[in-house]
Amino acid sequence: MNPVNDHGAVGAGSGAGFRRGRRIAVDVGDARIGVASCDPDGLLATPVETVPAGPGAQARIAALVAEYEAVEAVVGLPRSLSGREGPAAAKCRAFAAELAARIAPVPVRLVDERMSTVTATQGLRASGVRSRKGRSVVDQAAAVVILQSALETEKSTGRPPGTPVDPAG
Repeated sequence: MNPVNDHGAVGAGSGAGFRRGRRIAVDVGDARIGVASCDPDGLLATPVETVPAGPGAQARIAALVAEYEAVEAVVGLPRSLSGREGPAAAKCRAFAAELAARIAPVPVRLVDERMSTVTATQGLRASGVRSRKGRSVVDQAAAVVILQSALETEKSTGRPPGTPVDPAG
């Protein structure tokens, strides 16, 4: 008999289905960091805020993880369309490792964020948001895209998305 999760969906493969609880998603950029969260049932990802990159960013995100009582943090990992990682991916990996150490025992996972900013920008343009006004909103919207993708991946596979980050570094 297949296990059925809270949504009535049958868990795929050996996974236990969707793990209930709020998640925080982070879109790391050089100037700004977009943050999004979801409801405990993982139905909808919503924007939270844009955190200025630099000193204090990790502390603010850790505070948001605590405030939202997140069961997991998801950090977008930028890759090229071919799947290669460049300097931006290395920065995100370092950011995720520091965050994992800071918010342990809350797990941090790296998830593929290819095209998240493009998707977010297109969606905002379609809804009438101008690019100048929308820069900080784009970061939040990209975090929403990252989180929604991670939620859909887990619901369709029954397994947590991406790869876990070791808090020990």
